[in-house]
Amino acid sequence: MRHARRRIVRRVARLAAVGGLLAGGAMVGQAAMADEAPPAAGGTRTTAGPAGQAGAALVARLGTDRTAGNWIGADGRPVVAVTDRGSAAAVRAAGAEAKVVPHSMSELRAATAKLRSAPRVPGTAWMVDYRSNEVVVQGDRTVSAADWSRLTRVADGIGGIVRMERTGGTFTPRLNGALPILSTGGRCSAGFNVTDGTRDFVLTAGHCGPNGTVWFADAAGTRRIGQTVNGSFPGGDFSLVQYATGRAGDGADVVALGNGSGVRITGAADASVGQRVFRSGSTSGLRDGRVTGLDATVNYPEGTVTGLIQTDVCAEPGDSGGPLFSEGIALGVTSGGSGDCTTGGTTFFQPVTKALQALGVKLIVSGRTGGSGAGAAPSGPPMQNAIAPGAASPGSSAPVGGGTEATALLSRLADSRNAGPGLLVAAGSLVALVATRYIRVEQDRKAYRRAYSATWG
Repeated sequence: MRHARRRIVRRVARLAAVGGLLAGGAMVGQAAMADEAPPAAGGTRTTAGPAGQAGAALVARLGTDRTAGNWIGADGRPVVAVTDRGSAAAVRAAGAEAKVVPHSMSELRAATAKLRSAPRVPGTAWMVDYRSNEVVVQGDRTVSAADWSRLTRVADGIGGIVRMERTGGTFTPRLNGALPILSTGGRCSAGFNVTDGTRDFVLTAGHCGPNGTVWFADAAGTRRIGQTVNGSFPGGDFSLVQYATGRAGDGADVVALGNGSGVRITGAADASVGQRVFRSGSTSGLRDGRVTGLDATVNYPEGTVTGLIQTDVCAEPGDSGGPLFSEGIALGVTSGGSGDCTTGGTTFFQPVTKALQALGVKLIVSGRTGGSGAGAAPSGPPMQNAIAPGAASPGSSAPVGGGTEATALLSRLADSRNAGPGLLVAAGSLVALVATRYIRVEQDRKAYRRAYSATWG
């Protein structure tokens, strides 16, 4: 009876070990398939995809004298502002929604040109509001009554095309992203990782520091990231921080969201009015909102910046340079704004596409490896399908590196998308199988010795 029980226990142990090996192998195989690139049909979606592209194409075809911008409607369809019924019919025939407005884009741009030619007033900003067909001028609390009155007279001279608004807070650059980068001038945020084909860089805000600024990943100044080597501010608001090692390293296509999580960036695109967007910053973390205007001009105390994306996403000091994205598509880096994440406010972003073109660099594609680095980057061409703005998400999740090797290893092993868990299960099962075999051999050997002793005395 005792020998029968032993055989049953050994048999169950062996079956469990074999089952563990099979399960571990299946987990490894599943992880390998999960690491493969998804098919094109399941590619990244963004509201800046066909909807925004279709609207922009219609505007380009009809011209700025017959149109006044485009945006994404609540249903995800493109909406094009037109000035005549013939253009409206052409827009509807193309499958988009048309809105007839009194002022063309040419008139709206002429109005902004007159505002730019007026004496500069720090604390003011303006942008073309496509949906209201107006140029909206905002003045923060630092603008004096006399300056506001002078600017109002300029607007009145332009005509009813300009709307004047007072706003709370102060328009300031958000110096002080995703991951923090520090220098003697303050704290900013890493935006996206880029490359010129030979060296890698962090793309961040230009106002964060002039050429020669040295950046560190810690307040003690022991973990050097690199040095600012190129940029623009004022005028534009972007700069390149060259990595001290020359390479961005693992995870270069991920932007950090906090708590070790991140979003994989798959490409870059121009933002669309009405698009739901997400911003990550080292001060206020992940925040979302909508694009309210394009080609905005902001008169910061430090200088004037043009061509910005205007949003209702909040930001706070220290978020400067942090990434703006939607559905895994890089859109911009944080420039500045007014308000905070308690009361809300307006935040402006430097478009990524314009910065890349001006600097002669490209976003780093996924799958490339190298030394350690900080920051985050997009990779690969965007696969964009129009969806309703409210359904947009930051993008596909990904773990954020940058910690110690042991921490990174543990996080990889714990990640269900990797082969680590399957390998652990398989290894444990193999050990158990060997152990049961060893125990059986020992038991048989002892039984043989007992039997031999009893026989021969």
